Amino acid sequence: MIALTAKLLYTPLQQIEKPLLLLEGVQIVQVTSWGTDTVPAGARLVDFGEAVLAPGFVDIHIHGGAGHDVMAADPDALSPVEQLLFRHGVTSYFPTTVTAPLEQTLSALDRLASAIEQGAVQGRPDRATPCGIHLEGPFISHARRGVHPPENLLPPTLATFERFWQASRGQIRVMTIAPELEGAREVIAEASRRGVCVSLGHSDADRAATLAAVEAGARHATHTFNAMRPLDHRDPGIVGTVLTDSRVSADLIADGIHVDPAIVDLFLKAKGPEAAVLITDATAATGMPDGRYRLGSFEVQVKDGRCTAGGKLAGSVLTMDRGVRNVMQFAGWGLQQALRLAALNPARVAGLKGKGRLEPGCAADVLVLSPSGEVRATIVGGAVRDAAGQG
Repeated sequence: MIALTAKLLYTPLQQIEKPLLLLEGVQIVQVTSWGTDTVPAGARLVDFGEAVLAPGFVDIHIHGGAGHDVMAADPDALSPVEQLLFRHGVTSYFPTTVTAPLEQTLSALDRLASAIEQGAVQGRPDRATPCGIHLEGPFISHARRGVHPPENLLPPTLATFERFWQASRGQIRVMTIAPELEGAREVIAEASRRGVCVSLGHSDADRAATLAAVEAGARHATHTFNAMRPLDHRDPGIVGTVLTDSRVSADLIADGIHVDPAIVDLFLKAKGPEAAVLITDATAATGMPDGRYRLGSFEVQVKDGRCTAGGKLAGSVLTMDRGVRNVMQFAGWGLQQALRLAALNPARVAGLKGKGRLEPGCAADVLVLSPSGEVRATIVGGAVRDAAGQG
């Protein structure tokens, strides 16, 4: 058994001063404080001093990092991505596809499913763990496709969804879809029935089509504002509906590039700490110098923090820890509240049980943070030796 202590612990819903966090194997067994308990006999104590303990981050929308794309044919491509995520506090993630030729997408889904299955049985103390696939495209709008190749977009049909499902061996956990497309409601209903979090995005939908999709089972929105029909005061469309419907959670790229800081503040006021989620939408360029990198089947260019293709934004180079600190800066939120958007909320949205919170029975995925949100250490599956550098 290992006992962790620090100045503060955020569950993240509760704050505990002088915490005592007990880990046994890959699970949390007790969350208490020095004032009410003592270190069990035989347990190894690791003291992180003035730091803050928090749950590991969960990124439900990421395309790559460290020079590698998650759809790459190279089976070793995920390792450097996962190591980069680990360094920035992400302990669980959803590798995200981008629209590509059908056979390429099917092959990528098969490879990603294998990585998820392998990660479930092998401990990876220095890497984030893939926990499901986010299928972004090809069921998206031509009008709001962003950089997704138009020639590879497909109409949503149950038959095509079934091919994706079989290729992924049931590992699709999130799916972005444009609700206004013909056939979308049937696919939304079936995907929801299978436990997929259906997320509305890359869409030109009006309010009626958005509401119909929610009634069919959609319950989330992908990178709100980006690749969406713009908000109009007489035509609220998908954005207005997402911001005001309490049945819908929504995510945002809080890099200050995709969405202005003032709009980040507006979004958080609209969705609140219960329904707002942070994503990175990070590409292979994340953690790399300016240059050219792959995003699925095409190339993107990065310069001065902007990732583009054909003059359009194409994902980001954002890391989750930076996103949390940006929320603190843009909206004036405290660390405890901002952490929820990167841990508890995405885990709930994606149906990840035992992730995103520090409670007995949950995964021993723990962050050691400075009071301002910088990552000092990351613990995956209770591997404190690697995180703390202690024997």
